[in-house]
Amino acid sequence: LCEEDCLSYFKDLNTCKVAGDIFQDNAILSNPVAGLMVGILVTVLVQSSSTSTSIIVSLVSSGLLEVKSAVPIIMGSNIGTSVTNTIVALMQAGERNEFKRAFAGATIHDCFNWLSVLVLLPLEVASGLVSYLAKVTVSSFQLHSGQEAPELLKTLTEPLTRLIIQLDKSVITAIALGDESMRNHSLVKVWCKSSSFVSSVNVTAAATQNCSSELHCGKDSDLTWITQNISSQINTEKCRHLFVDSGLSDLAVGLILLASSLMVLCTCLLLIVKVLNSLLKGQVAKVIQRVINTDFPFPFGWLSGYLAMLMGAGMTFIIQSSSVFTSAMTPLIGIGVISLNRAYPLTLGSNIGTTTTAILAALASPREKLPAACQIALCHFYFNIFGILLWYPVPFTRLPIRMASALGERTAKYRWFAVLYLLVCFLVLPCLVFGISLAGWQAMVGMGAPFAALTIFVLLVNLMQSHSPTHLPKTLRSWDFLPQWMHSLKPLDKLITKTTALCCSPARLNDPDVVVVTPDTTNIKPESKKQTQQWYDNPALSLPEEISSDISESHNALQQDQ
Repeated sequence: LCEEDCLSYFKDLNTCKVAGDIFQDNAILSNPVAGLMVGILVTVLVQSSSTSTSIIVSLVSSGLLEVKSAVPIIMGSNIGTSVTNTIVALMQAGERNEFKRAFAGATIHDCFNWLSVLVLLPLEVASGLVSYLAKVTVSSFQLHSGQEAPELLKTLTEPLTRLIIQLDKSVITAIALGDESMRNHSLVKVWCKSSSFVSSVNVTAAATQNCSSELHCGKDSDLTWITQNISSQINTEKCRHLFVDSGLSDLAVGLILLASSLMVLCTCLLLIVKVLNSLLKGQVAKVIQRVINTDFPFPFGWLSGYLAMLMGAGMTFIIQSSSVFTSAMTPLIGIGVISLNRAYPLTLGSNIGTTTTAILAALASPREKLPAACQIALCHFYFNIFGILLWYPVPFTRLPIRMASALGERTAKYRWFAVLYLLVCFLVLPCLVFGISLAGWQAMVGMGAPFAALTIFVLLVNLMQSHSPTHLPKTLRSWDFLPQWMHSLKPLDKLITKTTALCCSPARLNDPDVVVVTPDTTNIKPESKKQTQQWYDNPALSLPEEISSDISESHNALQQDQ
């Protein structure tokens, strides 16, 4: 529970000194693609869309960010929040089938968000549909500013996190508002209590001062003085946390907190997987699986998915974090308690539930900024509603399920693919697109249009190859005419396998407890020997189905030779 607070402290310590400059310069965020990538990267850093959307709502309510510029950032935050449950899925990489199910359950969130953005972001830029609906909704209600909503997780974790680090909120606010005098102040809070006192000081006044109208006024030769009251504050009690007298810079404190919180996060994820695997076995798993995955009797079976959405929205509303809910659900998908078809509506409901955090944060905005803050919070809500309408009601349109299943199959075959996917989708691609978007629309169109056209062409050819290959030219009926590295992951798999073998072999060969087994290939023909060598080169990355099919193929080849 504490890692989210520690990560948010790291964000405050190291990024808020430039946040004011970035958000005051709307030339960057006026580009919707740049705003989308900023939303992804910020949410990946703080590991929570609830946190990032609340930040965006606060920036809109303070006037630092316009609603039009904030909508793409909100969409990006929806994509970035799924990085946590994807990391959770990596904790089940030890067992192939569990890893396949867990990774599919984690990436179903990614697929839904990416598909929704690909449709709704161009629509929003062209027509402003989402922001217009949010504005109409806000104008139809008589809204009044209220108190900030309590945060359940922060209530539970704050007693511990206050012993680790405390931040000076006044410095953060001043920096975000552009106060240059506070830029060199430390964000680490040192003094928690102070006392105010008033003192009377004689101040020299102008020579023309008329003392007859002043109570505390006097003249001394050629000088005229008056008495003024000056308020002062004296710090009386220091805060009690680890870094109060450390003397470290804000950057050093932030890096220490980041490393510690990531260590705690990984440890908690491992413990979650171990505990769930030990508890949910046998009859317990069967009962839970039967309850969660069972549909209503005909003709009301279609209501089961919508009930799962309500359950996901309610649970996320209670814990105020979609990352926590989906991360807890991922191990259950991996061990087979929750099916992928049931996990999909639960995830969509979690997307709806997390929007309540931003709405509650908006309702605490000042009266003059309340409509704009509520409008951007409702944009987050309508984005998820439109996404559900696009990719759930009709079974044929549930593309995220099929996409996630394909990613799970690919990850089961090549386990390193999960790490590659994580780095590309949540770090490399957002940074690359953000950099290109800063160069202007010409660069975006010049590089994005050919890539989009190539992607559409490849998708159409793949679709026709699987359903109607006879309508394609003979060359395009397969991708074999291309170099292998362009249509297969096997060359990269061999490279990674050899690299890991070079790194691990010396240590393993020097270990006296490790027994190296060499396969006997003396009585195997050359073709079968080559196939056996492929299994031996990479036994951990070969699917059982592939091994059995390869064995049957080699057996048939031997019979034909005989």
